[in-house]
Amino acid sequence: MASFSTSSARPYHIIIFGATGFTGQFVVEEVARTASEGPKGTLKWAIAGRSKAKLDKVLEQAAAVLSKPELASEVDVIVADVGEPDSLAALCKQAVIVLNCVGPYRFFGEPVVKACVENGAHYLDISGEPQFLESMQLNYHNQAAEKGVYIVGACGFDSIPADMGVIYTRDQFKGTLTAVESFLTASAGPEGGCIHDGTWQSAIYGLADSDKLRSLRKKFGHKPLPVVGAKMKRRGALFFSNEVQQYAIPFMGTDPSVVKRTQRYLHEELNETPVQYGAYAGVGGISNLFKLLFAGMMFWLLVKFSFGRNLLIKYPEFFSFGFFSKAGPTRKQMEGSSFRFGFFGEGYTEGVDPTEGKPNAKIRTTVQGPEAGYVATPLAMVQAAITMLNESKSLPKTGGVYTPGATFAKTTLIDRLNKHGIQFSVL
Repeated sequence: MASFSTSSARPYHIIIFGATGFTGQFVVEEVARTASEGPKGTLKWAIAGRSKAKLDKVLEQAAAVLSKPELASEVDVIVADVGEPDSLAALCKQAVIVLNCVGPYRFFGEPVVKACVENGAHYLDISGEPQFLESMQLNYHNQAAEKGVYIVGACGFDSIPADMGVIYTRDQFKGTLTAVESFLTASAGPEGGCIHDGTWQSAIYGLADSDKLRSLRKKFGHKPLPVVGAKMKRRGALFFSNEVQQYAIPFMGTDPSVVKRTQRYLHEELNETPVQYGAYAGVGGISNLFKLLFAGMMFWLLVKFSFGRNLLIKYPEFFSFGFFSKAGPTRKQMEGSSFRFGFFGEGYTEGVDPTEGKPNAKIRTTVQGPEAGYVATPLAMVQAAITMLNESKSLPKTGGVYTPGATFAKTTLIDRLNKHGIQFSVL
């Protein structure tokens, strides 16, 4: 297995690559905030990106926000570029774990994964792009396993709350959990809220390329996962949810695909009962509904053509009713925002055969936390990295390309998240 310890040749526990990006700045601040949780109470870390001047500014800003003037002189800066393989190789040779914040990952992710696998660095990202995540598994899993390197995507809001939420629900259920539906709701404060347009771009390219994702999945040659218990009924494209008392739609992000990959791993590698999963998002009342339908129709029409995609990318605020913006949310907006996942599970109590009859027990859990994109995401990513550093013996037996749930099912990640404001609880 590639080492989880630093050495003279590999001096950093963590290198944040893409630290000058919108999300990267907040990941830097989160690492600085939690450095005392590293192995033996210390964390040796550095930041990396294309411009030394911009990286220096990131440290200056983090130092000011956290009142830690020492950051500017104590944290090393490494210049590296996705387009320069030698610089990536040099970066990866110095890191135990690379936190990759350079997106959209479909364009910029693979060179970093490749460099990590070839140079013995473990890798975490915050991708919400199923095509990228699954193609990395297809192309690099065996090589990563041979090298003992762990490549773990989707370690942000997509998809740690959902993936670990299903595992938490299963672990709290007394018996055999067979199906879970999750409902995501988000709240903004008086200042409102929005999402940086990097996520918008990922959605544009993802939908435009959805046919390629289907053909990619065929290459795995997976058998369908067994359905244990009653088969879960899929909801419609739009419905009123009694669970969250608002209109809801199927969740459009990567959570369903990540959870399914986790359940496949748990079933095929650990012989555990796979849990069926449906993911939905609350969209509010009637006025929100009309906005969503109009924006959705425009998005669907434009994303099919290159000129339409260019328009969507150029004017994210207009086409999303201000939900996405090139500037991203302000810190004030982030402070007032939060998310909540409700998990509604069903299954069979201990001693009852799941192959006979309808489920006879239910469970309800929640995962809730601060603003999803730039508070909860850095928090989840950094806690995932700290968990890997401190609990390497609890990770899957061999390296490879994994989901968060497959990687952290046997660790204390949920306890760590609870201590940092992403709360898992049974209702």
